[in-house]
Order: sequence, then C-alpha cells, then structure tokens
Amino acid sequence: MEIEKQQIVESLYNVKDPASGKDIIAARMVENLQVDGNNVNFNLVLPSLNSPHKANLIFDCVATVKEIYPQAEVNIHVVAKTPQSQASTSSVPQIKNIIAVASGKGGVGKSTVAVNLALGLQRLGAKVGLVDADLYGPSIPTMLGLQGQRPKVQEVQGQPKIIPLMAHGLPAISIGFIIEPEQAVVLRGPRLAAIIKQFFNDVVWPDLDYLVVDLPPGTGDIQLTLVQTVPVTGVVMVTTPQQVAVVDAVKAMNMFLLPSVNVPILGVVENMAWFTPEDLPERKYFLFGEGGGKQLAQMGESVLLGQVPIVQGVREGGDNGKPAVLDSQSPVAQAFMKIAENTARQVAVRNEQFAPTKVVQVNG
Repeated sequence: MEIEKQQIVESLYNVKDPASGKDIIAARMVENLQVDGNNVNFNLVLPSLNSPHKANLIFDCVATVKEIYPQAEVNIHVVAKTPQSQASTSSVPQIKNIIAVASGKGGVGKSTVAVNLALGLQRLGAKVGLVDADLYGPSIPTMLGLQGQRPKVQEVQGQPKIIPLMAHGLPAISIGFIIEPEQAVVLRGPRLAAIIKQFFNDVVWPDLDYLVVDLPPGTGDIQLTLVQTVPVTGVVMVTTPQQVAVVDAVKAMNMFLLPSVNVPILGVVENMAWFTPEDLPERKYFLFGEGGGKQLAQMGESVLLGQVPIVQGVREGGDNGKPAVLDSQSPVAQAFMKIAENTARQVAVRNEQFAPTKVVQVNG
C-alpha cells in the first residue's frame, strides 16, 4: 500500500503535546514532512532538545504512523526552537490565522457562510473575530443583530483605536456600524483601501485563533488591498451548484492562486445544495443542479468543506440576528459545524505543509 502524505498528516492529529494540550499539527510542531517510498521523514519541533516529553512524543509519532502504514520506516529529527506561527509575519501578530471567505458573484450566501463559519469555529473552542469587508453591501450588522450600534473609540498609546462590537461572544467590525443603514456607500479605490487597512491596523483585536473576513463578490480593490495589508492564511470559496456560479467563482479563485498573490484555497462550501421540505425530511430537490462545489474544489486542487441545504431557518436566523449554527438541534447547524471542523483541519494542514503567507506586492 502506497504511503500518502495527507494520511500521515491526519494520523498525527492524534498525537498530543503534553505541554500545550494541542495536537502536534495544530501546535505546528511538525516540519518538512517528506514521504519517499516507505520512508517517512519529518522534523519534530520542541522548545529544547532536553524536553522531558521528547521520548514519549517520538514513540507516539512512530506508533501512530505505523498503525496505518505498518511498513513505514519513520525517521524523526528533533529540532530545538519555538514553533513559528502565521502571526509572526503579520502587522496583527495577535491573530494566528486570517481566513478570507470569497465568491465569484453575489447572492450565493457568502456572508451567511462567513458568519456561521466564524461562530462554528468559536463553538469548537477557538477565539474568533469577524471582519465585514463587503463595504458596498455590509450584511454583518443585520446577521449579528447589531443594527444601529456604533463602535467606541479608545486611545491606545496616544492613537485613536476602534473597539469592535460584540455579538454572541464574537468581536466584529463593519462599515455598517459607522454609516446609516439606508446610506449608499460611494467610495473609490484609495478610500476603499484606507478603510480595509483601518479594519486591521486601527481596530483593537484581542488574541484570536481565527479572523474570518467576509469579502465582496468577485475581484477588485478590496481583495487586492487585503492581501497587501495582512498575510491571509487561506481562502474559503462559496458557490451554489449551478454552472453560472461556478464559472464566476473560478475567476475569483484564480486571483488568489496568481503567483504574485499565492494564497492557498482551504476549500469550497456549496451553499443552496438542495431543498428539503420540512414535512418531508428525506426528500432532496436539487433546484440549482448538482456537483458545482465538488467541481470548483477540484479546479482549485482543494476539498469540498461541506454542503448547506436551502432551509427557511437559515434565512430567518440571518434576518433575526441569530445565525443558524447557534441552533444545535437544527440539521443545517450540523452542516455548518461540519464546515467549521473541516476548515479548522484544512488550516492546520495548510500551516504544516506551506510556509506562512507573505504580505504581497501587487503592481498595476
């Protein structure tokens, strides 16, 4: 049986670091994982070569790999250093991972996915924040029940800083907290860029495991400003199953995959995957066709993080400021929790396999 690198990574989730309580993938203690035939080689990052946990961790790693690949020759090189994080290259070092939620067109439920993903990650025990970067159509205030509220300004080291608003324990910022609901947002490139930079550099963000960024649809100044301002860990693409949505999503996805941008695609969420009547829970009606999410994931050499059905409760929760993922008895909440779990796993795999994203320079 051929040894697969992805399977090795997933098996190492089961090895816990006694010092932090985290698995060694999430703790970024595994580096330079290579598979060559039956040889599995990687570095195990420890604070010191004299770590009291060194022997047990090595034994656990070898045993875990051999459990799925008995023929494997596991070679572990212990490296003494503090594990590096994505935050070390960021202007917001207290934020470990920045996840952009993007789409090719409007109306596919991107903001709904962003809000429920953020709250889903929070329910998994992570510290999460949310940025509404869709400046022309800010939906986050309504979805979080924060309409009409205004953020406070606090002086920090002599500079005025914005305090994010809180909803369901989630710190969030949106231009919708600053303008009136009916006010049209008429902004050109330089002003758009200035606001996005403020959302990161002039907001008092607490220590966060994830900051979810709800982007406007398509490609443009906001997307380019984002990747030029902070290191984006990865992108979650949102589409519906229909081909029209997939075709547009491919264009948006390819912007992040440009060599000059080089932001990994964490996966794809297929929204409005099917309709199930409340009185006929076993029935599925594929109103927008089938397979669009899987197709987009294959194009991006990524994975399908999950599918979200058309359910009345999702719309009601978004309108009422009580996102669907908070109703633990709802089937759609389970779908969003699966997406959150898969996203957290993909972030950990991305951080193990690739160097931290750099803030990019895009000319033109």
